[in-house]
Amino acid sequence: MSEELLINVTPQETRVATVENGMLTEVWVERIQKIGLIGNIYKGVVTRVLPGMEAAFVDIGLSRSAFLHVSDVKGGVVINDDGERVMGSIGRLLQEGREIVVQVSKNPLGSKGARISSNLTAPSRYLVRMPFDANIGISTKIESEEERERLRAAIEQLRGEDSSCGYIVRTAAEGVSVDALARDMDYLKKVWNSIAEKTTQAKAGEVIFQDLPLVLRTMRDLNGANVERIRIDSRETYQLCKEFVGNYVPELCERIEHYPGERPIFDLHGVEDEIDRALDKKVHLKSGGYLIIDQTESMTTVDVNTGAFVGHRNLEETIFKTNLEAAQAIARQLRLRNLGGIIIIDFIDMTVEEHKRQVLRALEKALEKDNAKSQVCEVSSLGLVEMTRKRTRESLEQVLCSTCTTCSGRGMLKTSETVCFEITREIIRQVRQFDVKELTVLASVEVVDLFSEERSDDLAELESFVGIPIRMQGEQMYTREQFDVVLL
Repeated sequence: MSEELLINVTPQETRVATVENGMLTEVWVERIQKIGLIGNIYKGVVTRVLPGMEAAFVDIGLSRSAFLHVSDVKGGVVINDDGERVMGSIGRLLQEGREIVVQVSKNPLGSKGARISSNLTAPSRYLVRMPFDANIGISTKIESEEERERLRAAIEQLRGEDSSCGYIVRTAAEGVSVDALARDMDYLKKVWNSIAEKTTQAKAGEVIFQDLPLVLRTMRDLNGANVERIRIDSRETYQLCKEFVGNYVPELCERIEHYPGERPIFDLHGVEDEIDRALDKKVHLKSGGYLIIDQTESMTTVDVNTGAFVGHRNLEETIFKTNLEAAQAIARQLRLRNLGGIIIIDFIDMTVEEHKRQVLRALEKALEKDNAKSQVCEVSSLGLVEMTRKRTRESLEQVLCSTCTTCSGRGMLKTSETVCFEITREIIRQVRQFDVKELTVLASVEVVDLFSEERSDDLAELESFVGIPIRMQGEQMYTREQFDVVLL
């Protein structure tokens, strides 16, 4: 698999795109005014404790209070006498007004505040340090049992007497030397000592630790084995990355290059067009079929249609091939659009059980390339596939778009005819309430045109019914649903 990383840098925005075999698969966007908060450590103040939800709200200096569940509180989950993990009481662990050091685990999304934890961690290239947890965890993506045991033994040896501190070994650590792990561990010790020192000095609502900027974070977390080339269109960022990877990811040094071309790097690889298409609801498949993707706050739905694809054999075979192609496209779109939470996929109904199994396996296999954890359920009795994908940051649509001020996010507008009837009802309501000599209706031009031309008879009948003259006035700035009835 050929993978290339493209990095576009402007003074106020950084964009990173992953291109696999010439096809855009993931996009990250970081803007100066809206830098992500995941990994940041704050000193906060508990503002409200909710025993019924076993949770608390904590003020960490953001516009909305952050949410802290008891399972994310240090000491909130304990082992009972039977060896079972049980949750403690939030009221016993936290009280209003108490200062607490917390780390953001999920960015604020929509109307929800950030999700936080008091179980702090500090990440590096190969390891994640857990100061309050003595366990050693190995990434599940490292499948070799022999390699897992080697890494576990290496970490045990390197941490020595510091057994109160635990580590998670990341996927990137597979096959690396003990010396590389030792360097990472030393780096994390310095980071943690700095955090501990700042914690004693910080005031409530202040940031104690901030994660690396997007470009350096990407370099740190990159699976170097898959990436053939990294192209950066900013010389300053290129120099910064060369210095960073030289210290922490030396195997990437030869793959980083500066792109000096006049044509924008995203245009050169067709990334801009792909991003625009990723904001559309409709996704065309090569066969002629298509997907309809609807993203809401509660869930995302994906509808699969055959469209112009008529197949060559029979209907069942046509449906099966469309669903197989759709499974690949859906997995790519979830990554590209960064869709998370509950996802419902409505594949075209299949009657052959083996076809259902193959489509499901194709979806699961395509999702294996995704770094975000997902879980796929079997096809339901209604022919739907339910799945979840871990959501830690805003989707591409949420980053690049805002709710339409005309339709307020409905995606639909009332017809001009419907607005005409609303105006009629409002006129009758006003005339019955007040002593009116005449009135003027201010509305959009298309509504006024409809009233004045096609529905002119209705307007004359209305004037006769209310017994006063009605003047229609078109306003260029009014949307179709806007109107005002002005009494004179």
